[in-house]
Amino acid sequence: MVLSEVQVALASNLGWSKLFVATLGLVLVVYKLAALVLKRKHLIRHTKAFPGPPPHFLFGNVHEVSHYPSIYLSIYPSIHLSIYPSIYLSIYLSIYPSIHLSIYLSIHLSIYLSIYLYIWLIYRSYVQFKGDGTEMDRMVAWGKQYPYAYTMWLGPSFCALNVHHPDFMKTLLQCLKIMRVSFFPEPKDEMRYGFLESWIGKGLLLSEGKRWFRHRRLLTPGFHYDILKPYIKLTAESTEVMLVCHLFTLLQLFEHVSLMTLDTILKCAFNCRSNCQTEGSTNAYIKAVYELSFLSSKRSRTFFYHNDLIFNLSPHGFRYRNACKVAHSHTEEVIRKRREALKDDTKKQSTQSKRHLDFLDILLSAKDEHQHSLSDADIRAEVDTFMFEGHDTTASGLSFILYSLACHPEHQNKCRDEILTALEGKDTMEWDDLSKIPYTTMCIKESLRLYPPVPGISRTLTKPMTFVDGRTLPAGFVVTAAIYSVHRNETVWENPNEFNPLRFLPENVSKRSPHAFVPFAAGPRNCIGQNFAMNELKVAVALTLKRYQLMADPTFKPKILPRLVLRSLNGIHIRIKPVDGNQ
Repeated sequence: MVLSEVQVALASNLGWSKLFVATLGLVLVVYKLAALVLKRKHLIRHTKAFPGPPPHFLFGNVHEVSHYPSIYLSIYPSIHLSIYPSIYLSIYLSIYPSIHLSIYLSIHLSIYLSIYLYIWLIYRSYVQFKGDGTEMDRMVAWGKQYPYAYTMWLGPSFCALNVHHPDFMKTLLQCLKIMRVSFFPEPKDEMRYGFLESWIGKGLLLSEGKRWFRHRRLLTPGFHYDILKPYIKLTAESTEVMLVCHLFTLLQLFEHVSLMTLDTILKCAFNCRSNCQTEGSTNAYIKAVYELSFLSSKRSRTFFYHNDLIFNLSPHGFRYRNACKVAHSHTEEVIRKRREALKDDTKKQSTQSKRHLDFLDILLSAKDEHQHSLSDADIRAEVDTFMFEGHDTTASGLSFILYSLACHPEHQNKCRDEILTALEGKDTMEWDDLSKIPYTTMCIKESLRLYPPVPGISRTLTKPMTFVDGRTLPAGFVVTAAIYSVHRNETVWENPNEFNPLRFLPENVSKRSPHAFVPFAAGPRNCIGQNFAMNELKVAVALTLKRYQLMADPTFKPKILPRLVLRSLNGIHIRIKPVDGNQ
């Protein structure tokens, strides 16, 4: 009799538990759906003035450029990932005394959690572009259809305003006071750059507000032309190593160019002779930097990795953390040794008399108006940021410049003649030679127009923004400066897909808006290292053309792929042969 009453009570408790779990699951589902619908209505209401390509209710505009085979492949892992919460939850709940109740709850709660996670993963998996080299062309085509700007939906509850006209770009990039940096819906969203914080910290790329203003002001002297002068020799040395060690008859440019730019950054930022071009990937720090670059790019393309928990539990997350430890350990050791050397004034004078004043020296000696220096963490963040931005972006830009010159031998020959005249028989470039190659500089700029290393940047509005035509967006919206699209806007550039360096003759430049050409962004948050980058590009191009003739490989045409920086899906291939006299 007593046993029967216990069974009835247990059954009653299980019944109430079942009802509670079902009700809770229903409430959660209704809450999520309601929040999604309300957010969508809010977005639609405030973007009526900015028409764009008609979006699909669930997938937005992504379904028009999505690559369905890769979607199916990306959904498959989500099935397995949805099982993990069930396992963990079952183990956790099974430790409670009421075994039957814990098993019952674990089953039901894990089902709801798994379904929710599964749906989330499928949704995020759908939000990806083709990756077949045509998505940037689609963006440019939309720009023709919708002048100045258009809204683009990425899923049912997020849209961004894509700006592709200089007048709108000016409004966006000049109004720093009403914005904070963002690279998707939030200021530090993991879908673009937020997940880099564990590697590069809150340097100039990710910081904002007072912190950004302070760091920008302290770092600006590090890019004065007196500081940049010795870098020309270092860049020339790295370029010569590339030309001797890595150039073959047929080559894939990005791999070799990337090693060269990394070597240059290490010398200029750290005064570190890494020999990375000759050692390849045997150096621990070099391996860590390449590992971090690869894993960061992979995480940006693998949408279920945007979740911190999933990424951290994955093998790639484990590799990422190990690489971060190596990179940070190396940087901290360099900073520590340099700090110790600079404590003694005698050592400081001796050290600086033997070498150039590098970027790290500037960081260590920088003080604000209150005589406060940067902390070790701040210095490491800025050096790591400079490493990431200065190495990968410059490699992309230089690779496409050499490819562009290979495709246009008439311009290449003019550049070579100009370079040989400027060098006057010298084997290397010097600071004064940079101003003697105006036509080469125009060719570099024209390639940066066609292939900007950073194809787009975004901002999240903190206050309403009104554009030149009177249309307004409220605070909280994301506005993307579509650099690739504005550089190919046919209302701004005549025959925009044609390689024509004469666009950058002074008389032609004066006729255009300064925001028509923004490879280094514009306004107060422009690229602080743009002069360094341009000098590096000039030196590398000049020394390469002096030694080699570049020829296009008709079997390989780059398929443009927007990642953290602009890349090619199938590589950037050219053929080369020594110039007469350089056999």
